[in-house]
Amino acid sequence: MTVADFTELLLLGAFFSGVLGAISGLGGGMIMIPLLVLVFKVDLQYAIGASLVAVIATSCGAAAAHARDGFSNLRVGIVLELAATAGALAGAQAAVFTPLRAIEFIFALMLLYSAWQSLHPPPEKGPAGPPDALAHRLGLEGAYPGAHGEAVPYCAEHVPAGLAMMGVAGLMSGLLGIGSGALKVLAMDQQMRLPFKVSTATSNFMVGVTAAASAGVYLNRGYIDPQIAMPVMLGTLAGSLLGAQILARAKVPTLRKIFTLIIGLMGVQMLFKSFGVEF
Repeated sequence: MTVADFTELLLLGAFFSGVLGAISGLGGGMIMIPLLVLVFKVDLQYAIGASLVAVIATSCGAAAAHARDGFSNLRVGIVLELAATAGALAGAQAAVFTPLRAIEFIFALMLLYSAWQSLHPPPEKGPAGPPDALAHRLGLEGAYPGAHGEAVPYCAEHVPAGLAMMGVAGLMSGLLGIGSGALKVLAMDQQMRLPFKVSTATSNFMVGVTAAASAGVYLNRGYIDPQIAMPVMLGTLAGSLLGAQILARAKVPTLRKIFTLIIGLMGVQMLFKSFGVEF
């Protein structure tokens, strides 16, 4: 296979992963990394490095749109990123010294968890609790546009628990090269009781910052190869834009079932690979 053929196939694969990532809301990295490792036979460290570059690119475009629409809360994102970035740096450093099969095993579990999560949305939130004093001191409050254009106020709750979950999300991001958007949305939506639209919009801003912290470590170690990272970034970015348009028109339950089947199969195959069994 020539370099040109390899690049074209990478672009196509990244485009496919970007579409599915946007439809599912879990990001293209969850699909792109196993695709690079299992199909293109790319070493896991280089696959993670390429995925981190793609996460940064796709996050920039989504974050700008959400901030313009008034859904993203940059102050909440910056405060939570203190924990997420610390976790990402720790995860990226740990990934350098962690055996590849251990990382493959953890990634397989994340794939299988994501497949399960895509079919089992989190339970409905109960009644809102009393205002959080720490959130008020940090200014973690705001308002987002309602269905009729009115401003809907909100305030974060359980800030320490949210910071702890962000640290775990950052750790997984640095270790596995994913945006960990699902964990961040779960922390803000279910734990900190932020509105779901605010949680998803703020998460889109945060994943790029977290990935940038991890990417610096991988770049310093020489694990970001431009021949791999560039087509992955361009393909994932284009695919995510198309996926966002499909999501607005298509039947989401059907698309999520397709996504679950694909990512579930990849998770099983990655799990076998972590034990030295390839097929």
